[in-house]
Amino acid sequence: MRRRDLFTVGTLALAGAAATASSASAGEPAAPKPVLPLDIAGIGLPIISEGRIRNYVFVTVRLTLGEGHTPDSLKSKVPYFRDALVRAAYRTPFVVANDWTRINDAAVNAMLMAAAPTLAGPGAVTRVEVALQSPRRRTSIRST
Repeated sequence: MRRRDLFTVGTLALAGAAATASSASAGEPAAPKPVLPLDIAGIGLPIISEGRIRNYVFVTVRLTLGEGHTPDSLKSKVPYFRDALVRAAYRTPFVVANDWTRINDAAVNAMLMAAAPTLAGPGAVTRVEVALQSPRRRTSIRST
């Protein structure tokens, strides 16, 4: 086949695909926009036991944003989320019993979901999850 024929066939194939897509989408409602998460990385949370700081766990928190909100629109609120999480961690530590290398995911999620409407507005955050945990020290509780 000649090169000119290849270009012609390719152009016709692209035009046909575009026409099919436009005719199919004309009768259907628009697809929902993908939900984009906002990751807040590198938050150091203390592990406090018996009144002493035993370890720090660095976490990455993923916020799933509500409809109409983008990661760029909430970038200015990230310091407020960090501050609220660290303050809550010192008040009531997110400690897992008998483990100084992990934090309680459910407690962190619940705390941020409770604070999100105040910090970012109602409906801005629909879900919170701890995406990553990395302890400073990898040792757990010493049995004495």
